[in-house]
Amino acid sequence: MTLHPTGGDPDRFGTEAFYASLGRAFVAMCAVVPFLFLIEALDQGLGFGLDVAAGIIPQRIQGLDGVFFSPFLHHGFDHLYSNSIPLILLGTFVLAAGTRRFLWSTLVIVLVSGLGVWFTGSPNSVVVGASGVIFGYLGLLFTRGIVERSWWNFGVVLLVGLLYGWQLLGILPTDERISWQGHLFGLLGGVVAAILFRRRRPYDPYQEYRVESTLTP
Repeated sequence: MTLHPTGGDPDRFGTEAFYASLGRAFVAMCAVVPFLFLIEALDQGLGFGLDVAAGIIPQRIQGLDGVFFSPFLHHGFDHLYSNSIPLILLGTFVLAAGTRRFLWSTLVIVLVSGLGVWFTGSPNSVVVGASGVIFGYLGLLFTRGIVERSWWNFGVVLLVGLLYGWQLLGILPTDERISWQGHLFGLLGGVVAAILFRRRRPYDPYQEYRVESTLTP
């Protein structure tokens, strides 16, 4: 048995440790967004042209490095603003489940989303933005709710669905300016990450035995 003297199990909804973990994750994700704004400000202010230099250019070798760099880049501040709140909200709940799982899950999402865009996107386009990661976190939380039987993960997905339900249409080819491939493959990457890095229940050797009582007349 693992004891949590500071307030219970951090993975169990409603415990003191759970809320503490959630608070730390929220602060960390809030620190990520200013970093993204700094990159965008430097790109626009100094004219680095990072979108083309480090974005994903589908089906071209020179655009393959964008798989790793494109989530940090955005096509203007409006694009970044629209991604900021969903990134903080979803990232907080993903990070609250553990830093190591968060990092490995994010890496899988970035790879699946980025490579999916590179293989299937238009070679005449440049794809940037954290949208693939956001959809990946959404898919991860939903799938984690199933494989780990976590009701609060379902609750988060329901909340995001109510707030940003119209954006879920982004997995369909509805607008040429939106990389629906990044959204779709990001969602799939989240599903894969949730399964690969699921939290396994500890084995209980007594669960295979049925306890019976007998009464002597």
